Amino acid sequence: MSEKSRALRKERLLWKKKRAFANRMFVLGAACMVLFLIFIVLVKTVNVAPIGPQETSVGFSAINGAFHALTGFSKLWYLLAKGLGILAILVVAFFAGVGLFQLIKRRGIQNVDRTILATGGLYAVMLMFYVLFEKVVINYRPIIMEGETAPEASFPSSHTLMGCVVFGSAIMIAGRYFGKTLTAYILQILAGILLLVAVISRLVCGVHWLTDIVGGVLLSGALLSVYGGVITIWRSANRKKKKKKEVQKEPEFEWEE
Repeated sequence: MSEKSRALRKERLLWKKKRAFANRMFVLGAACMVLFLIFIVLVKTVNVAPIGPQETSVGFSAINGAFHALTGFSKLWYLLAKGLGILAILVVAFFAGVGLFQLIKRRGIQNVDRTILATGGLYAVMLMFYVLFEKVVINYRPIIMEGETAPEASFPSSHTLMGCVVFGSAIMIAGRYFGKTLTAYILQILAGILLLVAVISRLVCGVHWLTDIVGGVLLSGALLSVYGGVITIWRSANRKKKKKKEVQKEPEFEWEE
């Protein structure tokens, strides 16, 4: 077997492994979405009682009520969660700027880095779900926010969803652009910490029910899993195509003088 054939065979095996990994991510995403939909049904039907402000009804009222009584409202945690939300928006703006720069410089959306396109698609779907659950109300907040006269929609927690999706995708993107380097590890650890703090701060600040946080985590898990599968396939396809061209350009034999 020639060197060219061995190189092509190695790339085909690597492609199969990456495709299998992507398929597992798609299955995980589907499972998270199914669990999210089932959880919505449970929240609307199990142990529903008017324990919210202005006697708004809440599912899993015993658990939600007990947890809210335990945490109460914390201004410090609320401000921290709000600050992380602003940071997440800035990260979204940064990648939007990178995509726009590539679009203008490379003169065509087909020339924009596919990881950037996939990330933009992820953020767009996240926004779509945010708008959807502002209109389709599953639960209302356990408190009436300052400046409001009525409780607002709270399921799933939009800050939890945004924190998980934005910082979770940043973990994947760091590996894509920096590889197995110290820079990538530092960025991934930092993004992981921000993700955890975003969830915890929203959990204990007292402006959401416990089930709102769980819903946000399940939905973000579904979105991130599908995103991970998509970028894995795109990256592997690009690598396979590039490697194939490199191998085809190499001479079959090298003559020694």
